[in-house]
Amino acid sequence: MSERVIPLIDQRLVSQAAAIPPHPIPATGLLGDALGRPLRDLRISVTDRCNFRCSYCMPKDIFDKDYPYLPHSALLSFEEITRVARQFVAHGVQKIRLTGGEPLLRKNLDILIGQLAALRTVQGAPLDITLTTNGSLLARKASALKAAGLQRVTVSLDGLDDAVFRGMNDVDFPVTDVLQGIEAAQAAGLGPIKVNMVVKRGTNDHEIVPMARHFRGSGIVLRFIEFMDVGATNGWRMDEVLPSAEVVRRVHEAFPLVPLQASAPGETAERWAYADGAGEIGVISSVTQAFCRDCNRARLSTEGQLYLCLFATQGHDLRHLIRGGASDEELASAIAAIWQRRDDRYSELRASLPPEAAGGRRRVEMSYIGG
Repeated sequence: MSERVIPLIDQRLVSQAAAIPPHPIPATGLLGDALGRPLRDLRISVTDRCNFRCSYCMPKDIFDKDYPYLPHSALLSFEEITRVARQFVAHGVQKIRLTGGEPLLRKNLDILIGQLAALRTVQGAPLDITLTTNGSLLARKASALKAAGLQRVTVSLDGLDDAVFRGMNDVDFPVTDVLQGIEAAQAAGLGPIKVNMVVKRGTNDHEIVPMARHFRGSGIVLRFIEFMDVGATNGWRMDEVLPSAEVVRRVHEAFPLVPLQASAPGETAERWAYADGAGEIGVISSVTQAFCRDCNRARLSTEGQLYLCLFATQGHDLRHLIRGGASDEELASAIAAIWQRRDDRYSELRASLPPEAAGGRRRVEMSYIGG
């Protein structure tokens, strides 16, 4: 067995200071990047910690008891997060997704949700506020999250077979507890709920049809995600990627499907409806069918690093502006200047990139900036 070699560099420390441009850039809600893509979606990581050790995200041999998580003083406070979010909303953001790590590990998260729920888009509408979770704490927190202003949740669930699920989360957590969390979220009105299944060929791909069967007719949208080459610690191999086309074929053989239109510009999932009206599934194909050309998402790490792509190799440090006395206008201008230079499209270029670009430079970990 070959030994995994991890570069001795902490990608959280690889960042570029966000600079205030010499001339203010007004926030008009129409900010575009270098490829003309608007800024509509902000994903905010509220913690770099998680209570699962999924091999495709936070493998136990790297994220062990000695792993140096960020100290609490390094994390943005809820007030700082809300202040930054307000500037993004002024530039056109309409949706905020809270991520982690596992976001429900952040204490008093309902307070942050309440602050974000008070923000309004440039058109004066409420934001679409959602959260991605592994579901382990959802049963006890769903009602409070809804009361605070959270609208929807997405739950990560990689199989219904308890042995498979325990093996993939690698902390022996039972699948029944996650299913109870999903039921609690439905009862609290956090919907429509989405369930995300990362599919690894040879590991859990036999769970595709059972998952479809379980969630058909439930009002829950099941989405299958191709195993992605995020970060540098998940041991990604192309032969473990099951193309979404194969996923659709397997589900279609069991339950006939018909294609649906995208629900919104920049939607990452290709949608398919059950022909008998029992709901829909989605497939997210960032390996075999890139969707970079419509990507309208920015990612803010838990301590204020702005990332422009899930596969980024460095971030832009906003925290030094936030804590260094920058005005709201200066912070908004700095964000605009960064976005206007954005030309990231890693998934589109993956196949043509030289080895040093495609695999030689260590990318930021998904557990640090959220999926």
